[in-house]
Amino acid sequence: MGIKDHPLHPLFVAELVAAGLFAWTLFEYAMHRYLFHWDCERPAVKWFVYLIHGNHHTNPNDPMRGLMPLAVSVPVGGLIWLAFLALMGADGTWLFLGFMTGYVCYDTVHFACHQWTMHSRVGKMFKRHHMRHHCVNENANFAISALFWDRVFGSRIRSLKRNGIQE
Repeated sequence: MGIKDHPLHPLFVAELVAAGLFAWTLFEYAMHRYLFHWDCERPAVKWFVYLIHGNHHTNPNDPMRGLMPLAVSVPVGGLIWLAFLALMGADGTWLFLGFMTGYVCYDTVHFACHQWTMHSRVGKMFKRHHMRHHCVNENANFAISALFWDRVFGSRIRSLKRNGIQE
């Protein structure tokens, strides 16, 4: 049965897309916290972590370092899509749609935090949260587009003290 012939109820499709979006938020948090800030003494691992994220911390406002390079994001996205297909068959594409929607939202929010003046209350909230990651403590505030995960996992910056100095 092809995807066109599959009798998907619109509510089920919406649930799959929402589940994919939710999966993205967890993926984003875990990748940023555990892979992008992996502290390992092995030179190859250090180089890899620097390549995918450390260079962004070296120069956070460089517009060329604010997005994941396509050479990384396209193959990783393809593997995730294959995993969703293996898990759910053709329905996995709807899950992947939600996941990729989350990725595009994340990239937009992250790029905006570094490159745009944020005027709205929500925009300022996202920017403040992420800039504290860069300027106060890079071992906290890992969430970019789903800030609640830093509260859930206890990694939210509660104090603006940096190296014992109040900012």
